[in-house]
Amino acid sequence: MYRAASSESVMPSTNALPLGQATPVFDSLSLVDLKPRHTATITGLTDAGGGGKSTGVAHRLAELGFIVGETVSVLHRGPGGREPIAVQVGDTVFALRRHEASCVRVSAAA
Repeated sequence: MYRAASSESVMPSTNALPLGQATPVFDSLSLVDLKPRHTATITGLTDAGGGGKSTGVAHRLAELGFIVGETVSVLHRGPGGREPIAVQVGDTVFALRRHEASCVRVSAAA
């Protein structure tokens, strides 16, 4: 949801975004990229479906508590550093697949 300004710069829209999404943060990274034992803040959710198809993963994650502003930490990863990825949101621990974790955009805590 972007509007092109007259100077050809791209600015986030002021329109309301769907459930669990915030205004895009350009210095955010995917939860998949967060190192184990690091903490971050959720900045938004994206859908994993390619080609404009909605898979509903972002909506399900939002229903589970992955909402903008929540603190999330990666506890550990499965064999070979791949999946599942154990993450903690609040007091709850979840095991996510890589494609699910890639839907969660975060801003690493300083």
